Amino acid sequence: MAGPIATAGTAAPRTGAEAARDRGGYRPALSLLASLFFMWGFITVINNTLLPHLRSVFDLDYTQTTLIESVWFIAYFVASIPAAKLIERVGYQRALVTGLGIMALGTLGMILAAHRVSYAITLTALFVIASGITLLQVAANPYVAVVGPAESAPARLNLVQAFNSLGTTLAPLFGGYLILGRSASGNAAAGATLTPAERLADAQSVQLPYLIVAVVLVVLAAVIARFPLPAISGSGGITARAARAERAGLSLWRHRNLVLGVPAIFIYLIAEIGVSNLFINFVSQPKIGDLTHAQASRYLFLLWGGMMVGRFVGSYLMQRRPAETVLAGAAIGACAVMLVATFATGHLALWALISVGLFHAIMFPTIFTLGIRGLGPLTEEGAGLLIMAIAGGSLVVVQGWAADRYGLQHSFLITAACELYVLFYALWGCRTGAAARPAGA
Repeated sequence: MAGPIATAGTAAPRTGAEAARDRGGYRPALSLLASLFFMWGFITVINNTLLPHLRSVFDLDYTQTTLIESVWFIAYFVASIPAAKLIERVGYQRALVTGLGIMALGTLGMILAAHRVSYAITLTALFVIASGITLLQVAANPYVAVVGPAESAPARLNLVQAFNSLGTTLAPLFGGYLILGRSASGNAAAGATLTPAERLADAQSVQLPYLIVAVVLVVLAAVIARFPLPAISGSGGITARAARAERAGLSLWRHRNLVLGVPAIFIYLIAEIGVSNLFINFVSQPKIGDLTHAQASRYLFLLWGGMMVGRFVGSYLMQRRPAETVLAGAAIGACAVMLVATFATGHLALWALISVGLFHAIMFPTIFTLGIRGLGPLTEEGAGLLIMAIAGGSLVVVQGWAADRYGLQHSFLITAACELYVLFYALWGCRTGAAARPAGA
């Protein structure tokens, strides 16, 4: 793994850059980085509208459909360590530009996959896009966590992640209109069979949306390349490794908040991705919403909109309450509404599933900041492990299998069980030792 982002937690005198950081001089950089959070949230949720579309085009069952998303999240596991090594070698700014370039390459691959109507090229292109996003995640999340005062790290990351949620909120409208709204599968009744000609036309309907995304990514990469991102460390910049003497005798495994935080991220991603991937199919069912996929995508907009609102609210609450207390309340609420979605029917079940976005909103950024709390010079290595844990989203295929075997609605019991682990982490697992030093202090 790459060395720590900064020599956080040392007793060295504060530099002028650090003093400016505490006065809020990091805000222009955060504003620009918010655009990155927006874009990877936007692209990730396009998949949620793409999955039911691909299910019709390739005639897939739920297991095969969720396997597409599993490939996406396997990229987080595969690419996290190489991403950290790349950041150490070329620096954060060039790594961010590289990540955007990789994402643009993957979106062009999606255009090729649509032209060839190829399932294999589709999987490959999605893996490439996800690898680019992984590089952005490894860079941007710990940067935001340590760039300002340590005590406001959870609130700060939740605030910037709200722009990620803005992207996830707008993506269903974009995908619903340009993909599902322009395809036969998006406007057909549930269970309808497409003709070969309709499948071909549906496959090619994704070309325009991904071309638009590719252009935006290239423009954003050009802007990032020219922007003066501030260094965090006083010597050597943001990618400087801690001195050997400072790291001697330190171990990530002595930090319970990190050791239990990695599975917390992993398990939470199973819950979040399971809900979002199966949402359109769930609310389209006659006994739930009785909607077409295009109509259901508008309700997916509300799910992700709830996450955006929840992050703004969570950022506010964490300025007044401990982050772990807010996280525990969110876990209890999420578990409760998932049980309602599992056993109720009609609009009650539909709105229960939508409301889980409010509670899921703060989970990733809060677990992340609690997980790296007190790591000091090990901050970046711990952050890399937490980003790698996003690979938990690949296990959504287990929920797809459960949906095929026991029914789509009952598969959400898996989600409810995931919320219980998050509750455990908030109440006990995130605690640090008395001698722990806050990251970025």
